[in-house]
Amino acid sequence: MISILLRGAFAASALLALAGPVLAHTTLETQQAPVASTYKAVLRVGHGCEGAPTLKLRVRIPEGVINVKPMPKPGWEMQTVKAPYERAFDYHGTPTTEGVREIVWTGKLLDEHYDEFVFRAYLTDSLKPDTMLYIPVVQECGGGKADRWIEIPAEGKSADDYQYPAPGLKLLPAKATH
Repeated sequence: MISILLRGAFAASALLALAGPVLAHTTLETQQAPVASTYKAVLRVGHGCEGAPTLKLRVRIPEGVINVKPMPKPGWEMQTVKAPYERAFDYHGTPTTEGVREIVWTGKLLDEHYDEFVFRAYLTDSLKPDTMLYIPVVQECGGGKADRWIEIPAEGKSADDYQYPAPGLKLLPAKATH
């Protein structure tokens, strides 16, 4: 009986070890959303860098994502970097030519802890449905370590083909209005 339990525990730990790299990424909680809609991005950070605590999280906002509003985190400082867009976007009848292009949270998240970083944004109709939108994230940690979740898959590849894939959002067609 004990050997069956031990074998079961070993099998479970082996499965967890195999799943580890998949769970190690910085990921989005909701991984699909329609274009021409507001999207709540919840970035999940499951670990530090090689045991070091996370001290800073930098999020680059892709073109076509506007009206970005990050959520403050208790115990963390937050900064935004505003810059012009490549072109003007219509946001509910208002031409919008610049906005938040980067969000930076600075604080401390121990390697053994998990946390989420949130922002809200509008996905413009300039984004192409049935494609992936990637949101590059740099996770800076103690001891000068960093995980750069910035790899964007080339044509014909997927995030699984990369060691440090950027969090991806599957863009869906705009919802029909009544």
